[in-house]
Amino acid sequence: MKIVSSTALLLLLSAAAFAQSAAISGTVTYSRNIPLHDVTVRVSQTGQTARTDSEGRYTLSDIAPGRYTLIYHLEGFSDVTRVVTVSAGASLNIDIELPVLALREQVTVTASGEEQSVFDSFQNVISVGSTRVTEKASTSIGEVLEEETGVAKRSFGPGSSRPVIRGFDGDRVLVLQDGVRSGSVGSQSGDHGEPLDPLSAERLEVLKGPATLLYGSNAIGGVVNVIGHHTDDYHDGFRGFFTGVGGTADRQRAAAGGLEYGFNRWLFRGNLSAQRTGDYDTPLGRIPNSRARSNSASLGTGYYGENAFFGGTYGFDVRRYGVPFAALFEEHDDDDDLAGRSRFGELPDVDEEIDLRLRRHNLRFNGGFRNLTNSFLRGVNYSFDYTDYRHKEIEIEEDGDEEIGTIFTNKTFSYRSVFEQQKYNKLTGRFGFEGFNRNYRVEGAEQLIDGKVTQNSFSGFALQEIDLDRIRFQFGGRVENNRYNTENPALRDRSFTGFSGGAGINIGLWEGGAFIANYTHSHRAPALEELYNNGPHIGTVTFEIGNEDLRSERSNGIDLSLRHLARNVRFTGNIFYYRINNFVFLAPQDEDGDGEVDIEDGLPVARFEQEDASFVGGELSAEATFNRYLGGFLSFDVVRAQLVNESVDLPRIPPAKLRMGLDFRYNGLSLRPEVVIASAQTKIFPLETRTDGYGLVNLAGSYTIGRQHSAHIFSFNAYNLTNKLYRNHVNFIKDLLPEIGRGIRFGYTIRIF
Repeated sequence: MKIVSSTALLLLLSAAAFAQSAAISGTVTYSRNIPLHDVTVRVSQTGQTARTDSEGRYTLSDIAPGRYTLIYHLEGFSDVTRVVTVSAGASLNIDIELPVLALREQVTVTASGEEQSVFDSFQNVISVGSTRVTEKASTSIGEVLEEETGVAKRSFGPGSSRPVIRGFDGDRVLVLQDGVRSGSVGSQSGDHGEPLDPLSAERLEVLKGPATLLYGSNAIGGVVNVIGHHTDDYHDGFRGFFTGVGGTADRQRAAAGGLEYGFNRWLFRGNLSAQRTGDYDTPLGRIPNSRARSNSASLGTGYYGENAFFGGTYGFDVRRYGVPFAALFEEHDDDDDLAGRSRFGELPDVDEEIDLRLRRHNLRFNGGFRNLTNSFLRGVNYSFDYTDYRHKEIEIEEDGDEEIGTIFTNKTFSYRSVFEQQKYNKLTGRFGFEGFNRNYRVEGAEQLIDGKVTQNSFSGFALQEIDLDRIRFQFGGRVENNRYNTENPALRDRSFTGFSGGAGINIGLWEGGAFIANYTHSHRAPALEELYNNGPHIGTVTFEIGNEDLRSERSNGIDLSLRHLARNVRFTGNIFYYRINNFVFLAPQDEDGDGEVDIEDGLPVARFEQEDASFVGGELSAEATFNRYLGGFLSFDVVRAQLVNESVDLPRIPPAKLRMGLDFRYNGLSLRPEVVIASAQTKIFPLETRTDGYGLVNLAGSYTIGRQHSAHIFSFNAYNLTNKLYRNHVNFIKDLLPEIGRGIRFGYTIRIF
């Protein structure tokens, strides 16, 4: 009798539980209701997934009551998110149209280490899709991202352009490729570029603000993640893309393509890319030795099962670019005011040129386990990465003879493992460990460090989240050790251990509205060049003196964000404040006490020193759809950075910037006129010159032709239509080097799916 009663009770409980579950179904289409197959539909909070069939239909079953974010993803299309509320026993129908072109991507993997909605992210993140990348195509990622909210570009010419986030530059901005360090020395000098090809990326993500918990101590300012055209999901058959680009003001020619084939749970992929630009035009004339070229290739394969996956990729990148006017700093007479001549409309004469020739080999193995059920873990991801990077600085005489001046080599082995927890009541999260071994050497004329330096890093981290529906909490910590061992006995070995931690709250205010507040405490070990450099450094236009007594930087920051996400309106507003103790900066030296900065080898002498600093600023980004034919967009950012005790402004801080425009749409056509306005930068560091404000007029557009298994995208970007003479305040040689003049860039992309 007891057995019968127990069985009946179990059946009743099972029936009640089944009755509580719900289902979500719908159809995914694009371009005039063409069905899309193999679209991944994922429930962000639970990890449940479904794929669309040949008719574009999908079904998610056994969904518990609650509020969820659905993520719709197919490579080559702009990801779309939908927030839904599921009632017990309900059946929801959600139909989605995936666009090929969007002003902003709606999904990020960089903010939390797994795919989630940009709106749901605790930290502020920008995701730039491949079509936008094609419109802004360049050999360097800084050129592509310079007009995004809160982002500027540091450069010594187009080939070396690198992103600056909220005024943070150099070692404080970490550049990743698919979540792993690029292994370059791009952070160390204004004339060093990043060996990463934007045209081969599916999207670029910029995480603004300290990202030290997940990515390490030198992510104190933010992270840029270059995400390639592949995922850890399996598909049958072929997918691929081809992109061609041509431009006028710099005589650009570029092509990139990739192909991926899936068979019996195995994927095989390959990518090729080549870009060429000539010397670019400005209102003052053509800039000598500003040309650039790059070539890259990658091959990979992997097995992607339901519960386990693994893969490997080999990548190669080789590029060469000119460093405009670099030779002048090695030879010019102190009485010759080169910058003054440029500001008054005359470009200096150049007899000798300096080029940088880079090459990078990269080998990566990654894998993991997912959809685990009999464990407290939901999944595990691991990666091993080896990068062999080298660049040569080449001096070119007037007769064309070349001589290698300096060689930089940087070999890095890195590893990372992240463990995803099963949801326990309201708690989810992830924890892990990572580390790297780096061997760095400089040889030749600009040998800033004598002998090899080895850097070893190891850290453990955890990031947890409590979800109370309308209120979510996130908190975490990281302990990291960095050790520097020098081959030269005259240099001291150093070791730094520090803790970074943070906490945030996300409060739902109304349907589609949220307020997010974050507090972060971040630790950054001094960079290798800050400790040991000693000598003339053309890339920073100073005679650098390292400081082996430097201590770790300690940052405390608050970031407040108000967001609204609806079908016709998207809005994000941020204000932030960071107080950084022991901030490392290059301080001009006056050893002889004559009131003038010391000069060595024709360059001002500066030593790495430390003082407390503050960064404060705000950002606004908004998009609106007025009707089916017309939309608009607006962004604004401003930052102020100072040494606190002396109220001295820090150098090369970008001025306030406003960007606004309209989006005219008709079927597959999009036309986007815009205006970019930058203020004058008068808050300047001693020895630094101000830059005037400017306004630019641009016009971008695209036309998409959709088919069931392919899409053709024609795009153009007409920039600086008024041929405005303007200068980038973050450029190391802004007084010599104006920005590009009037031009137009055309692009064509075909995607096969």
